Amino acid sequence: MAMPVENSRLRGFFRLSVEERLDLVSELANLSEQQRATLLSGGGLDHAAAEMMVENVISTMSLPVGIATNFIIDGEHFIIPYCIEESSVIAAASNMAKRCQVKGGFQTDVDDSLMIGQIQILGVADIDAAMVTVVADKQRIIEICNSQPSTMVELGGGCKDVRCRKVEDMLVVHILVDCLDAMGANAVNTMAERVAPHIEGLVNGQARLRIVSNLAIHRLARATAIFTAEEISHDGSREDGVTVISGILDAYRFAALDPFRAATHNKGTMNAISAVALACGQDWRAIEAGCHAWVAFSQGRYGSITTWEVDESGDLVGSIEVPLAVGTIGGAVRVHPVAKANLAILGISSAKRLAAVMVCAGLAQNLAAMRALSTSGIQAGHMSLHVRNMAVSAGALVEEIDAVAELSRKQQQPLTQKLVDSLLAQHRQDS
Repeated sequence: MAMPVENSRLRGFFRLSVEERLDLVSELANLSEQQRATLLSGGGLDHAAAEMMVENVISTMSLPVGIATNFIIDGEHFIIPYCIEESSVIAAASNMAKRCQVKGGFQTDVDDSLMIGQIQILGVADIDAAMVTVVADKQRIIEICNSQPSTMVELGGGCKDVRCRKVEDMLVVHILVDCLDAMGANAVNTMAERVAPHIEGLVNGQARLRIVSNLAIHRLARATAIFTAEEISHDGSREDGVTVISGILDAYRFAALDPFRAATHNKGTMNAISAVALACGQDWRAIEAGCHAWVAFSQGRYGSITTWEVDESGDLVGSIEVPLAVGTIGGAVRVHPVAKANLAILGISSAKRLAAVMVCAGLAQNLAAMRALSTSGIQAGHMSLHVRNMAVSAGALVEEIDAVAELSRKQQQPLTQKLVDSLLAQHRQDS
């Protein structure tokens, strides 16, 4: 597996111009000139490519792509592309990734790429007996699923198992498909539709839905990271770090117990997971659905998507486990040139490695939000980075944005849109 960068610590990266950053990333990740040009173009999706992706195309829409730095994952350095419109997210993740480097960064464990295809069977007279019948015919069902010519099957993937569930008056048959480096929805759906008539005959029922499940419980990605009190502190002292850790644990416990808090807590985690997914051409809606469903499924109720505790040394230990159905072949990855370039920045080709990167980004993002919320509050850092957007909303021209942002940083009062409006007017009057 290629390692894109020797060191993910890019000092002064934020001070560079957009083109200078791109030049540095292109050099570090060994991007081709075409990939660099695609990223420089600000979107890289022409109407012909868009027509291949969706119906009734009238235009395309760009979102910012930024780079999160400082990530060490399983001993290798990564710079991670995020596609997101929200300020402070990338800076916050990069900050937290740096703080666990002294303990080796992030460690991951990712399952094989097994997806579930569901076949809903109605009208079965004896569901319990039907379940026995289906399982007894497992090998024939697997053969039918894998009977069509398929590169996935040729490479060792394809349907591997068959399981049954009883859901009230419904027999639900699960086919488990190893999708290798594909997300796999299309392959799974095709197999489910192909084998459904055979299962209907076996149990004398009627097949209705034949569709992939986005609750990919056999395709979990896990990550852990350790943060010393000194590294998580504001001033480098263990005393302050212990106080910060205490606040973080209180924030975690709130999310673990209260679904109203958990929804926002988990949204912060998904800020990273979904941003990396979007940057790399993944189905981030399926990923969002699967991650939130997994929390409720695995815990019996909706709670925190992450877990935080203190070890015997007093260090903060974070972990996360979520289903991540991602792919490095097929789908938008095959069509969208920016998605291809962003995968090249990561320097990975396997779905499992992409899942590992995404889950680490999520863990870092979650910690960043809790640390800010439990100390200075979320708005201080967020608004200082958001002020440029506010200046634009106030009507600032390109050459006025930095001046208005600088004026706002000198204010002692809360930063509001009305205040930024007045600062723009003041700047124009003084100019």
